[in-house]
Amino acid sequence: MKYLTPASIAGACGGRYKGPEELKTREVTAVTTDSREITEGCLYVPLKGARVDGHDFIPQAMDGGALVTLTEHSEGAAQYPHILVESTAKALEVIAGYYRRQMGLPVVGVTGSVGKTSTKEMIASVLSQKYRVLKTLGNFNSNVGLPLTIFRITEEDEVAVLEMGISHFGEMTELAETAEPDIMVITNIGECHLEFLGDRDGVLKAKTECLDYVKLDGTVILNGEDDKLRTVTDVHGRRPVFYGMNPQFRVYAENVKPLGLKGTSCTICLDEEEIDVTIPLPGMHMVMNALAAAAVGSALGMTPEEIRKGIESTETLGGRLRIVEAGDITLIDDCYNANPMSMKASCGVLKDADGRRVAVLGDMGELGKDEKELHREVGRACGKMGIDLFVLAGELSREIGAGIRESDPDADIREFASTEELLGGLPGLLMKGDTVLVKASHFMHFEKVTEALTS
Repeated sequence: MKYLTPASIAGACGGRYKGPEELKTREVTAVTTDSREITEGCLYVPLKGARVDGHDFIPQAMDGGALVTLTEHSEGAAQYPHILVESTAKALEVIAGYYRRQMGLPVVGVTGSVGKTSTKEMIASVLSQKYRVLKTLGNFNSNVGLPLTIFRITEEDEVAVLEMGISHFGEMTELAETAEPDIMVITNIGECHLEFLGDRDGVLKAKTECLDYVKLDGTVILNGEDDKLRTVTDVHGRRPVFYGMNPQFRVYAENVKPLGLKGTSCTICLDEEEIDVTIPLPGMHMVMNALAAAAVGSALGMTPEEIRKGIESTETLGGRLRIVEAGDITLIDDCYNANPMSMKASCGVLKDADGRRVAVLGDMGELGKDEKELHREVGRACGKMGIDLFVLAGELSREIGAGIRESDPDADIREFASTEELLGGLPGLLMKGDTVLVKASHFMHFEKVTEALTS
């Protein structure tokens, strides 16, 4: 890793290096917070967790080949080369920010209540038609995951696409201060993490903390269909780039034709250009993701043909609206996480599928004091979609069932108390030719359901 030596690391985070002088200018080879992933010559950053303190594993990390370790106290580290800091967690962010500035490549930040990952993937697919792209892997979008992603940047990379996820006020400030995005995309403001953020106005406030850290000459790209984001009219004296379905936006879609689970075809209108494209992922929200990706591609000087190829090359990730042929059924695997906006969107995809349509839904978390009403509202919305069978699991999902019955008193609904009970009862409810959506918040562990259906 270029630019990161014990001396520069200590200087960047205000730490004190203690160890052999000859090591001060040796470059570290990697950065890790996991003592089980030590590689020769790396920097080890011990973090304090709820149950485990990484400081306890400093000897293991150093004996395993680490060049140097950060530490909040010399106990346990005194005999090894170490950098003493007040907070290893904060130092991790600061060092990542320093490294990002040294590497100097354009950074695209992506946040929002729903669709961060799928939008990030589509942006990366578009940009990869012209550039070597470093992107966030998995769920490395937190105040630990984002720095670790930044440390993966090499001199060969030409642009970084960084997903940024939060659940509390102030977290986005830390992420954006570290990433310093040249381009910032916000997909939407939905009802998520309300337990901590209160309401959608709180979500807007928390998400838009990032705008203070966008480069002064940078580009902000916002979903113009979102009523909260439309209130953002000025960032550093410049108007954001809005995208949506309305020709009033700088980037918009027309001639939209759903193709069932095969995706959607449309024409993307971008400034004076028109791009005819087939988006290989189903749902209107994927059209919105494609518009965001087109806007990013345009901002980085890509041609309409490069943008089209990138959108049409996008692939899905496991647990995020992935279409799987599983024996006699078609599975829509969207089990990774859920909130009211994403659950309604996924049921909207299911309603356009062939065969008997089965929605397997579970509880949604972190919705605060209105969690029951928000579950019921999902039920009301999905109950109007003509879905043939609803299979629900969890205590809060009973409210989804109540909402479905408000919209469709004759709806076929089967309810289970838990994921474990669902696993026992679901196979007997399915038929050959069914299309089955599986979706719930991560704590419901619905990946067990998709594993059972695909095994």
